[in-house]
Parts: sequence; C-alpha cells; structure tokens
Amino acid sequence: MSSFRPLHDRVLVKRVEEESKTKGGIIIPDTAQEKPQEGEIVAVGSGVRGDDGKVMALDVRPGDKVLFGKWSGTEVKINGDDLLIMKESDILGVVA
Repeated sequence: MSSFRPLHDRVLVKRVEEESKTKGGIIIPDTAQEKPQEGEIVAVGSGVRGDDGKVMALDVRPGDKVLFGKWSGTEVKINGDDLLIMKESDILGVVA
C-alpha cells in the first residue's frame, strides 16, 4: 500500500472479511451479506492542522483494528484491493 498516502486527517482502511457461513453452517450469498463495519488501518495522513497552525497527529496507526459507521468513507480500489478512505472522525473506536 505504499503507493497511496491519505492527506490531513484521512485514513485508508481495509475491511475485515466476515464469515460467509452462519454458526449452523448455512452459507450466506454475497448479495445478502452486509458489509463489515470493522477494518484495519492501512495508512494514515499527517494529521489535522489546529487553529494555532500546528499539525496534530492522528490517534490511529497502521495496523490498528477499528470500528466505523455503516455508511462511513468512500470506497476506492488501489492496486486491486477494495479499500475505504475516511476521516478519522468517522472512526467509532479502536478494537483492543
């Protein structure tokens, strides 16, 4: 992913693939599955510029597992991977 660097307070997220089967073994077709709201941070921007002109670094780092809103981000395809670009404020939290 080194070919793309988000700007400012944006992050690049790769969705975590969810299981396509239920616990009972029923296979769920792709068209019926909801897109996961969990992902891994791939790249982060340099930060947001405060009123004083200083750049404040983001709280998330590449490799962090995060939760985000269902309609968050913009879907993009980079190097054949389906990814999301979103603002850090769209992230609900980091999964420990």
